[in-house]
Amino acid sequence: MKAAQTSRKTSSSGPDGRSRVLEIRDLKKQFGENKVLNGFNMDLFQGENLVVMGRSGSGKSVMIKCVVGLMQPDSGSIKILGKELTHLDRPELDTLRTEIGFLFQGSALYDSMTVRENLEFPLRRHADKVGNRDTESLIIEALESVKLAHTLDLMPAELSGGMQRRVALARALILKPKIILYDEPTSGLDPITAKEIIKLMQDIQDEYQTSSLIITHDVDCARVISNRMILLVDGVNYAEGTFAELSTSQDQKVRAFFK
Repeated sequence: MKAAQTSRKTSSSGPDGRSRVLEIRDLKKQFGENKVLNGFNMDLFQGENLVVMGRSGSGKSVMIKCVVGLMQPDSGSIKILGKELTHLDRPELDTLRTEIGFLFQGSALYDSMTVRENLEFPLRRHADKVGNRDTESLIIEALESVKLAHTLDLMPAELSGGMQRRVALARALILKPKIILYDEPTSGLDPITAKEIIKLMQDIQDEYQTSSLIITHDVDCARVISNRMILLVDGVNYAEGTFAELSTSQDQKVRAFFK
C-alpha cells in the first residue's frame, strides 16, 4: 500500500510496462463551499480492474461523470487513451466515447424500447464505427456474452433486476470499447445476483482484455474483482494498493472501509 498524494511518474507506462489508458491529475470540483474533489490523482492501466471506493458523497460518481464528459471539472487534467479530455471539441469527444463503455448505476435502460432496440441505440448513434458490420449479429453477440440472447424482444419491465444489469452491460460492450466504467455495478442486487454480475465482469475482462474502472462501496465486489484499489477520502486519492494490502493496513481511515 502507498499513500496516494505522493509524487507520481508521468511516463506513458506503468512499472510493469503496461500503458496508461486513463490519467487523472489534480482534479478539482466543488459545489458551493463543498470541495467534492480536491486534487484527485489516478492512473488506470491496460487490462486491469481498478476499484475506487469511498463513502457516500465522497465524490466517486462526480469523478466518473467528469471522466465521460457528463460533468466539467473546475480544474485538473483527464487524459484518456492519450487525449486530453478538456481540449476536445464535441465531435472529438463523441468519437472518444465510442472507446468507453459505461454501465450506469441502476442500468438506465430505455423503458419504452425492447432489449434489441436498447442495444441498437449506440449502433445507430455511432454508425461510422459500426461500418459494414451487420447490426443484428453485433446485438446477438453482445447478448450472448452476457448469456441473455433469449431476451432479444423483451421489454425491460419483463426482466429481473439482474437481467436488466446484464442487458445494460451488453449495451456498454456492443461497440467493443477499450475501457469500461462501472458505477456501483452490484447496488440493489441480492447477494447471489451480485456474485453473478461480478463473475460476468471477470469473464468480460478475460475475453475482451478491457481496462475497467469500478466505482463501488461493496467490499465483497472489491475483494473479488480488483487488481488494484484506490480509497477516495476528503476529495483525494488517500491510499492505493491491492485489496490484501489495504485491508490489513493499520491506518484508521483505511481500516474504516473494511470493518
